[in-house]
Amino acid sequence: MKIYIRSTAAVSPQNTFGNADFLIEPVEYYGTRLAAIEPDYSKYIDPKSIRRMSHVIKMGVASAKECLNQAGVEIPGAIITGTAFGCLEDTVSFLTRVIEMDEELLPPTAFIQSTHNTVAAQIALLLKCHQYNNTFVHKGISFESALLDAVMLLNENEADNVLVGGTEELTDASFAILTRLSLYKRWPVDNLSIFNTRSKGSIGGEGAVFFLLTDKENETNLAEFKGVQTFYKPENIEEVEKKIISFLKQYDLKIEDIDLVITGKNGDLKNDDIYDQLNQSVFSNVSLANFKHLCGEYPTASSFGLWLAANIIKKGDVPAIVIEDEVKTDPPKNVLIYNHYFNTYHSLMLLTAC
Repeated sequence: MKIYIRSTAAVSPQNTFGNADFLIEPVEYYGTRLAAIEPDYSKYIDPKSIRRMSHVIKMGVASAKECLNQAGVEIPGAIITGTAFGCLEDTVSFLTRVIEMDEELLPPTAFIQSTHNTVAAQIALLLKCHQYNNTFVHKGISFESALLDAVMLLNENEADNVLVGGTEELTDASFAILTRLSLYKRWPVDNLSIFNTRSKGSIGGEGAVFFLLTDKENETNLAEFKGVQTFYKPENIEEVEKKIISFLKQYDLKIEDIDLVITGKNGDLKNDDIYDQLNQSVFSNVSLANFKHLCGEYPTASSFGLWLAANIIKKGDVPAIVIEDEVKTDPPKNVLIYNHYFNTYHSLMLLTAC
């Protein structure tokens, strides 16, 4: 069965929401974290409800509704999300009140909205969607796990239109903790030139990206979603290479058939070493692009990479800001996304032109 991406919407640190130009004028930051550019939520959410929603819930609901609007679909057949950290803002708020109020007379709202499945639940409540609803919390492959679930639902004819997304927010508290764990750089950098900064750590990011997957052919489909695969803690670079070759073989493709590889390089010296080694081996003759200098590093950042790939195929153009070297095939027809998180959670996603 063929599966297509009918539509997609992204709230990110770039001007990606709505009908914005396709990364023609990338937003430049100087610092160690990127904040999402928030749209006018009143177009998607009742103003009274907006006040009660945290940052990540608003991003998720708005991007989900915009994704459905673009597809012309009112109620999806399923809603699936992936998130590693969940609703951090409400979690911090609840824990702070526990301490401040000496564990007595705690207001329950922050606790109720702090659970990881809150975004998917809020979308369902606002849409009055009583269909399948699930959230995956699988650290660095949370979004890919949601994709796998969506593919299985479509293959088993359990749903016709599946809304699937990846969401993550970055709060002051989580940013401070992750910086102490050396995930982010300690000195300000320019995000658009981060790959020229060979040092420890990346830049923090956040966002919400949603896709509508369907098995129906339509001229408005962005791309065909061929498949996704994840693997855990490869022993060495040779194992990663074998996984990539084996993944492509499932779809009767070789690395020479891939027009563009989008990698998860993030500017961290240790993190990018894997990509550099692959660029000298299996990716040596393939056009390369990167995306995390635009959205920052976070567990579900691969959803932004998939958004980028789908738009590249549909528009037939690769934005100059993401190109690592010369694009040899224009427009790209076969696009591979390879990402890893802490060299622990690895994923491969393949898109082709419809």
